[in-house]
Amino acid sequence: MCQATVYLNGQEIMRDVVRVEPVPEGVRLSTFFDPPQVVPAAIREIDLLKHRVILESLAEDHHG
Repeated sequence: MCQATVYLNGQEIMRDVVRVEPVPEGVRLSTFFDPPQVVPAAIREIDLLKHRVILESLAEDHHG
């Protein structure tokens, strides 16, 4: 199995993620058993060897 752990701004927010999908509102994260969750964030990095997805909050992008 190739599930990933998702981090937002350096903090773990979800484990066992099987699908990561960019959507207009941010990123939709899906697991096998829970309903999908949309996080208002952008993908910063995907590390396939470590099964990690690193997200960055969209709110931080608007402060500049």
